[in-house]
Amino acid sequence: MAITTVPGTTRPPGRPEPPYPSPRRRTGLGRKVRDNLTGHAFLIGAFLCFAVFSWYPMVRGVVMSFQRTRRGETTWVGWDNYARIIDDPSFWTAWQNTFYFTALALVLGYAVPFFVAILLNEFRHAKGYLRILVYLPVMLPPASALFLFKFYAYDPSEAGLFNAILTALHLPTSEWMQSPGMTMPAMVLASTWMNMGSAVLIYLAALQNIPGELYEAAELDGAGIWRRIRHVTIPQTRLILALLAMIQIVATMQLFIEPLILANGAGTGDSATSVAYLIYQHGFFQNDLNGAAALGVIMLVVLAGFSAVYVRLTAKQD
Repeated sequence: MAITTVPGTTRPPGRPEPPYPSPRRRTGLGRKVRDNLTGHAFLIGAFLCFAVFSWYPMVRGVVMSFQRTRRGETTWVGWDNYARIIDDPSFWTAWQNTFYFTALALVLGYAVPFFVAILLNEFRHAKGYLRILVYLPVMLPPASALFLFKFYAYDPSEAGLFNAILTALHLPTSEWMQSPGMTMPAMVLASTWMNMGSAVLIYLAALQNIPGELYEAAELDGAGIWRRIRHVTIPQTRLILALLAMIQIVATMQLFIEPLILANGAGTGDSATSVAYLIYQHGFFQNDLNGAAALGVIMLVVLAGFSAVYVRLTAKQD
C-alpha cells in the first residue's frame, strides 16, 4: 500500500508531529545569578567607588592622626597630635565660629526656606516659574555665586548693592566682610541664598502631601493662618523638618568655601576661621597632615554625636 505525503513534507498524513526536545532547565542558582547580573554589576561599581574614594580615605585619616611623618619617616605618636591641636588657640576660635555660623544658619537658613515653601504653595498661578526662580541659585557654581556677593553685594563702598539699599533707606552702611561683627551674618545670608532652593522643593513636596481636609477643618474652627501652620502644617511635616535640620547642622558645620572666598580665609581678627578651614590651613599651609587628620577625626566624632542624637529623637517620635 502506497503512503501518500503532504506536499512539502516527509511526514505521512494523519500522524502527529514528533515532540521537540525541551530546552534544558536552568538551575535555581544559575537563573538568579543571570537575572541579577546587571544589578550586581552596578552594586560592585558603587561598592568600589565608596571603598576607594570614601571609606579608605576615612580609615587612612584615622590612622594618620596617630602618626607623625618627618622627612619620609612615619612613627606612631599616639595622642600627641590631638593634644597639640587642642592646645592651639585657633582650635577654640574655629569651633566658636563654626557653632555661631550653625546657629545663625538654623535661624535664617532653616526657617526661611520653610516659610517660602508655604508661600509658594498658596499660589494658584505661575507655580512653575516661581519654583525655577527659587531654585536658580542652586544651579550656579558656589564659587561664582560667592564672588558675586563679594564684589557686587558686599562691596564696602556705596557702590555695593546692600550699601546702596541702606543709603536709599537713609540707614548707616556697613563694611560687611571687613567688619568682624558682620562677617558671620553676611556669610549666612550668602549661604542661605545659594542653598535655599533644594530645601524649598523638598518642603513643597511635603506640603502637597498634606490632606486638604485638615486645612478645611481648621478653617471651619476659625483658625487663622498662623494657627493652621502651627497645628496642621508643622505636625504633618515634622519628620521632614527633623531630617532637614540634621542635614543643615552637618552641612553648616563643614563651613569652608564661604570663608575661603568671602573672607579670604580667616577674615578680620580670625572672625571667619572655621574648623574645616583650619584643617585646610594645617594640611596645605603648615604641611601638617597629621594634625589636619587629627582635627578631621575630632570633627567626625562631633558630627557623629549630632547624628546619634537625631536618630535617638526620631526613634522616640516613631
